[in-house]
Amino acid sequence: MPKSFISNYEYPVVSTPNGLIRGYFYDGVFNFKGIKYANAKRFHLPEPVGPWEGIKNALSWGFNCPTMTEDSRDETAYLDHRYWPKNENCQYLNVWTTTIDSTAKKPVILWIHGGGFAGCSAIELLCADGEEMCGYGDVVMVSLNHRLNILGFLDVSAYGPQYENSGNAGLADLVIALEWIRDNIAAFGGDPDNVTIMGQSGGGGKVCALLQCPAADGLFHKAIVHSGIHARRQRPTPEVSKVLVGEMLDILGISPDEIEKLEEVEYHDLVKAYNTAVPRLRAKGLQPDGWAPLANGYYQGYARLDGFYEHALKVPTMIGTCFSEFEKHPMQPVKYQLSEDRIISLIRERYHENADRLIDLFREAYPEKNLLDLLVLDAEVRYGSLDHILKRSAFESSAPVYSYVFAQEFRNYDNGLTAFHCAELPYAFHTTSRVMVCQQDGVEKLEDEIAGAWAAFAHTGDPNHKGLAEWPAFTKDNHATMVFCEDSRARIDFDTELINTKNACDPSFEEKMAMLFRVSEKK
Repeated sequence: MPKSFISNYEYPVVSTPNGLIRGYFYDGVFNFKGIKYANAKRFHLPEPVGPWEGIKNALSWGFNCPTMTEDSRDETAYLDHRYWPKNENCQYLNVWTTTIDSTAKKPVILWIHGGGFAGCSAIELLCADGEEMCGYGDVVMVSLNHRLNILGFLDVSAYGPQYENSGNAGLADLVIALEWIRDNIAAFGGDPDNVTIMGQSGGGGKVCALLQCPAADGLFHKAIVHSGIHARRQRPTPEVSKVLVGEMLDILGISPDEIEKLEEVEYHDLVKAYNTAVPRLRAKGLQPDGWAPLANGYYQGYARLDGFYEHALKVPTMIGTCFSEFEKHPMQPVKYQLSEDRIISLIRERYHENADRLIDLFREAYPEKNLLDLLVLDAEVRYGSLDHILKRSAFESSAPVYSYVFAQEFRNYDNGLTAFHCAELPYAFHTTSRVMVCQQDGVEKLEDEIAGAWAAFAHTGDPNHKGLAEWPAFTKDNHATMVFCEDSRARIDFDTELINTKNACDPSFEEKMAMLFRVSEKK
């Protein structure tokens, strides 16, 4: 039977506290796209959308936030991307649900996109749309756009009290979106008292930030962090921000006494000023720390380094990483053609006196994998995640924390592609049918294991389900990690020494990104 609109009416309408919203029904799912959840002036905190008369359409995506770099087609290599018009007025969200019965009370999952705190959008990854998971997992799916980069995280507070929390404007967008969910999601069949926040990469960092944000207390009840905790985390400071903004004002010809003019500068001119100011700061020995929330009371700081906010410990949480994340090696596509002696020589070229120890640890942790995979094993994000989990599990009062590693090998691509950054998302969203590299024997089993675990966690705070081997919580006495692969199973303290050793030998994430940037410049 072909997919079709619902037979009785083409455009379903829901009644929210502020007014009526029209979506559409397709293939068993109600879609509401581009719902405005807040308004905001540049550098100011968001405000809720007021009531309206008539019916508002939610039939197409809302604007994406502008980004400081051009979109790149190279990013589509493994997962298809989607791009859309951009505008500072970008506070829009999307809802997928199988019912608009306001008494249904289905669990809600809020997906928070990655791209650091600087780029990407809710709709960029096609595999992260919510229509498949809302039906498979019996949940209401929500995704959203919010302010990023300069618009969301430039700290202008030194130049006027009206900008007191400008360094967290993008985080405040997420909080007000959660308030929108609290006040409106019942109209879409969701339960405002059972909300899970879920994010990958920068989105995982945003989930961690919300866990450290008192304004978000009680607005969500569970959290899932995909690849969002790094070993080394940049943390902006008011002192550096003040100098940075001062340089930008000088470049733009704006007096600090006329700071309000910065709100009217064209976005691209603002970006040019920032890019010109950063080298000036570096020449002064200062290092702008990129885009991240500012610890200032509104946000309590990076948990594993600054301490855990008490409320965060009460939230059941899943934290995981992918086997390789950002790691690559030029010999990876021919790894099965290389002799073991050649592989060992490559490892020794990189790790010198630490090579033999790393080889032994890798073989113990991953006996089923090709030894060359040691060179692309992520030890940056896994180290940060493990450290976070270990520190949190030390609190007796902590709610359960579940650790995972996505270690699937994509045998049909590059002669055995290891699990790259974002690789688990089609499995979590139950959208592997959309992704070329996922098409291999066993994909349905692994997809059901992962999507089933994410759905179970959204329902109950426990990812265990009948289709998955037992997944114990990670505790201070039982360091359990679920390793998702062709033979998914929980393993106890299986990679801690390996990750600690490799992390100490590898360059930092910032150093790797700088090297990649230098290579791309030469091209």
